[in-house]
Amino acid sequence: MSAPAPSPLAVVDAEPLPRQDEVLTDAALTFLAELHRRFTPRRDELLARRAERRAEIARTSTLDFLPETQAIRVDDTWKVAPAPAALEDRRVEITGPTDRKMTVNALNSGARVWLADFEDASAPTWENVVTGQLNLIDAYTRNIDFTDPRSGKSYALRPAEELATVVTRPRGWHLDERHLQQNGTPVPGALVDFGLYFFHNARRLIDLGKGPYFYLPKTESHLEARLWNDVFVFAQDYVGIPQGTVRATVLIETITAAYEMEEILYELRDHASGLNAGRWDYLFSIVKNFRDGGSKFVLPDRNLVTMTAPFMRAYTELLVRTCHKRGAHAIGGMAAFIPSRRDAEVNKVAFEKVKADKDREANDGFDGSWVAHPDLVPIAMASFDAVLGDKPNQKDRLREDVSVAAGDLIAVDTLDAKPSYEGLRNAVAVGIRYIEAWLRGMGAVAIFNLMEDAATAEISRSQIWQWINADVVFENGEHATADLARKVAAEELATIRAEVGDEAFASGRWQQAHDLLLQVSLDEDYADFLTLPAYEQLG
Repeated sequence: MSAPAPSPLAVVDAEPLPRQDEVLTDAALTFLAELHRRFTPRRDELLARRAERRAEIARTSTLDFLPETQAIRVDDTWKVAPAPAALEDRRVEITGPTDRKMTVNALNSGARVWLADFEDASAPTWENVVTGQLNLIDAYTRNIDFTDPRSGKSYALRPAEELATVVTRPRGWHLDERHLQQNGTPVPGALVDFGLYFFHNARRLIDLGKGPYFYLPKTESHLEARLWNDVFVFAQDYVGIPQGTVRATVLIETITAAYEMEEILYELRDHASGLNAGRWDYLFSIVKNFRDGGSKFVLPDRNLVTMTAPFMRAYTELLVRTCHKRGAHAIGGMAAFIPSRRDAEVNKVAFEKVKADKDREANDGFDGSWVAHPDLVPIAMASFDAVLGDKPNQKDRLREDVSVAAGDLIAVDTLDAKPSYEGLRNAVAVGIRYIEAWLRGMGAVAIFNLMEDAATAEISRSQIWQWINADVVFENGEHATADLARKVAAEELATIRAEVGDEAFASGRWQQAHDLLLQVSLDEDYADFLTLPAYEQLG
């Protein structure tokens, strides 16, 4: 007697959206159901393994390169697959959510790559999940021209050869998609975002001379990379395209992954195209993992932890050396500045900082870097053009001068800077403003002339939590306490009310954002991800 067929995926608690049937086809849902059946149990095991590893770090307050994978690291014979033509030159990449306006502007931006984001720059409302997929399908079929009803401005794609190559970022392994379930169990958001995009666009992208390319976020180990590799192998067989068509760039944005860069590339070697250095999530991960480690792991204000800090230099230089040793691209961090339309002096100072940052990355050996706004594309492009010239990348620069010991990556106490009262105030102000927008469905938010995403809120609340639990004393003599955080948060809420007016304040979700920030900043049990309790409150 044959086994019963698995029950189909059900769409639950979701109002029908225009054109959703173009995305949620029976064939696509069948594919998602098969991904869910095959890979969610392993996902669950790996999430449990994260908790075990975190407990071990709490016990030892240290990390090291893995002895059991040393053979992979010392074997100089293996390389990742050669980059496809569309990913050979990645000197500037623009990031942003997949709403209709951003899709057109990012593709037209002049950047070589657009990171089309279903993760930190997108609040995972059901509407954002489904319409983001529709917008990418429309972009590939050139059906995305539109006129903004508010401004009357028209948006249309440039010729195909001028468009950025899309690299899509699905959600991390820890997030579920509650609106797609099988037998009451939600499908991991990562499989939903990957599966729908891959199923609808893989063949279409091949026909366009490109392919299904991905950024993989929040990876914590080479075993998680192995799971992604198995997903890719299955998916390519399922739709009948050649193995190796999928390419993935892994964000090294957790401290544990920094100790497994070579192993991560090895697991994905037939599908790997690079690694990326992302600052805010990386710092958030250090706080999360070493929150019991005492004063030597206490970070100062986030804006004082630049990429020139010794432990951050160790991380970025090791990333470049690792990538180039294995034939992969090394992609640098984010320039998050949002140009002001009113203050030329603010722009001048910020542009100089962006240029210095991108010059440093290009001279360190990175093959490309990220920007958050189209106006920054020419600045970053000039920095990399000056180093690369006509070459598509500098993977031939092996950086064999770099030598990083295990302790260098967690030498947080090499920083002279200390937490400040103004740093606490900024963390609260940014945290409340970002969470409020996120709860309204916006994942990429301009705050104080910076484009912020969920990683910003994570580092903000983590620093508040860390400073309170480490009993930090600020320069004004005040102790970091829960009561002080509540006082600062109340003051910030009053400032926001005065700024936006009573009517806008009442129609927003400001009190809810204030309460959620304090919840995740003050709870004795540190929440693994702010987005987990926030998702329960998301419309």
